[in-house]
Amino acid sequence: MSGAEEAGGGGPAAGPAGAVPAGAGVGSGVGVGAGPGAAAGPAAAAALGEAAGPGLPDEAGLAGARQLQEAAGDPDAPPKKRLRAAEAAEAAAAAAAAGSGKLEERLYSVLCCTVCLDLPKASVYQCTNGHLMCAGCFIHLLADARLKEEQATCPNCRCEISKSLCCRNLAVEKAVSELPSECGFCLRQFPRSLLERHQKEECQDRVTQCKYKRIGCPWHGPFHELTVHEAACAHPTKTGNELMEILDEMDQSHRKEMQLYNSIFSLLSFEKIGYTEVQFRPYRTDDFITRLYYETPRFTVLNQTWVLKARVNDSERNPNLSCKRTLSFQLLLKSKVTAPLECSFLLLKGPYDDVKISPVIYHFVFTNESNETDYVPLPIVDSVECNKLLAAKNINLRLFLFQIQK
Repeated sequence: MSGAEEAGGGGPAAGPAGAVPAGAGVGSGVGVGAGPGAAAGPAAAAALGEAAGPGLPDEAGLAGARQLQEAAGDPDAPPKKRLRAAEAAEAAAAAAAAGSGKLEERLYSVLCCTVCLDLPKASVYQCTNGHLMCAGCFIHLLADARLKEEQATCPNCRCEISKSLCCRNLAVEKAVSELPSECGFCLRQFPRSLLERHQKEECQDRVTQCKYKRIGCPWHGPFHELTVHEAACAHPTKTGNELMEILDEMDQSHRKEMQLYNSIFSLLSFEKIGYTEVQFRPYRTDDFITRLYYETPRFTVLNQTWVLKARVNDSERNPNLSCKRTLSFQLLLKSKVTAPLECSFLLLKGPYDDVKISPVIYHFVFTNESNETDYVPLPIVDSVECNKLLAAKNINLRLFLFQIQK
C-alpha cells in the first residue's frame, strides 16, 4: 500500500476527502467490531457527522466513522491504521464525556436559584418575569422586606414579589430532581430525587452508630464496618455498675421530657381552661427609626380581656442585618380584676400553619398593678421557622390559658 493510501484511509471506502480527520476527535459509542479499536460505534458516527461542520454533510461523517470501524475490526488492516482507529475511538469517548459534563454545567447555571446560586432542594418559586428562587431564599426575601418596611422585589429584575404574585415552577422542580448529584459519603453520582434515600438507607459508606449507643458506646463509622465493630464492641460485656452512670444521664434527659408532658396533662385537669386563635398583625413604632412589632386585637378568654404583643430579636436596631432571628411575646390583661388572677399559658402553632413550635409553659400572677408579663421567648425551632412567620401577612397561633384555683 502506498503512503498516500495509508494516510487517506485506503481504498474507495474512505469517503469524501478529509472526512476522517474532521471527525477523528469527537463523538463516542460502543464498537461493533473486534479488536482494540472497536469503541468507535454508532454514537461516534453521529458525533463525527455533527463535528464535520456546516460545509460537510452528515453522510460524510458517517462514512468516516464506518471507515474507523472497519479499520479497527479488520485483522488484515495495517497496524498503524488499526492504532489510529483505536486512538480516534478513545478521543471520541473522552469528547462525549466532556460534552455531557458541559451540558450539566449549563443546566446548573440555568436552573439555579438567582439569590444563593445553588440548585433548589425543595420548592422553586418564580417571579412574574420567570426568575427562579428556592423556597428558603424566597421566604428570606419576604422576611427582610417585612423587617425593613419595604416591598419585596426580585433580585434580578426588581419586580414586586409576594406569596400571591409568585408561583411554584413544577417543571423546574422535576428537572432539578433528575440532575445528578454526588453522594457525600461514597462520592458516587445519583439523581437528586434518589440521593436522600441512598444516603439514609443504601450507601455502604454512610455514617452510622453502634446499636449499643444506648448504653454508652460512642462509635461512629461507615455502615460497612458496623458488623465488625458490633461483634467486637466491649459495651455489652460491661457490668451493671459500669452502666449505671450512663443510664443515670439518660434518665435525667428522659425526666425533663416527662416533666413537661406531665405538666401539660396536669393543666388539662383544671376547672377553668380557655383557648383561642390569635392573629398577630404587624405595626411600626413611632420612633425616629421605626421598629417592627406585632400585636393582636383584643380577645376574651376566661371572661377576661387580653392582648398579645410580639417583637423581633428583642427590638434590636437592625434585625434585618442578623442571620439569627427570634420572636418573643408578652401577654397583657386589659380588664380589671378584683383579686389576683394566677394563670399558666402557652402558645402553639395554629391549625393551618406548618411552623415548628416547641411547647413551653409560662406562669404569671395578674393584678391591676401588674397586668403584663415580661417578654418571653416564642419557642420556635430555628431562624428558618422565624422567617416563615415574618414572611406571612399575619402570624396565626393558638393560645391556651389555665386559671389556677386557690
